[in-house]
Amino acid sequence: MRRLFVFSILLILAGCRDRKPETKTGVPVNTGDKEDELPHATMVARAMEELRIKTASFDRLFQLGRADWQLDQDTGIIEFTSPKGLVATAPAQIVGSFNLDDKTWLWSWDNPSVEPALTAHAKLTQRYGQQRGIPELTTRKMVTTEEKAWEMTALTCKLGGYQGAYRGPAGQTMVFITFGDVQLQKQKQKQKQKRR
Repeated sequence: MRRLFVFSILLILAGCRDRKPETKTGVPVNTGDKEDELPHATMVARAMEELRIKTASFDRLFQLGRADWQLDQDTGIIEFTSPKGLVATAPAQIVGSFNLDDKTWLWSWDNPSVEPALTAHAKLTQRYGQQRGIPELTTRKMVTTEEKAWEMTALTCKLGGYQGAYRGPAGQTMVFITFGDVQLQKQKQKQKQKRR
């Protein structure tokens, strides 16, 4: 059973590798995919389904849904620590934030508290929205739902070619983050590396 689980995870992760090649800045190169020509609603539906699959695999792999998290904006690295002591790290981008009090979304590309280097993928989504005339992708701040915030994050994950997304609580705000290739290690190994 364990072999089947490990094989399933490897198969899912290998399937996630069919993303666009990235430049050194982490911005995907336009490869002229036919997918770029799909209607917006179809792109969002595909992005949401892909994100559901990826999230389920990460939840099984390192308990994403129950892990503690921290994001270092200086390094652009997100770290998840599972209840079982597994540490997952990955490059990250901030998509935007959703305020639970007033139900507003703020894109990271217009948030002064977000390091500009962590807004590259949100800017890809902004350009996509400009090219297609989609106001929700180009309006800096708007009243919306958490479900719509997830849709915008899933689309950003897809456009940015990243591996997954996370909604991190920060008081009355939920920070929506995309992340790239995940590196796993035991918590004890991580602590030894920090001491060096």
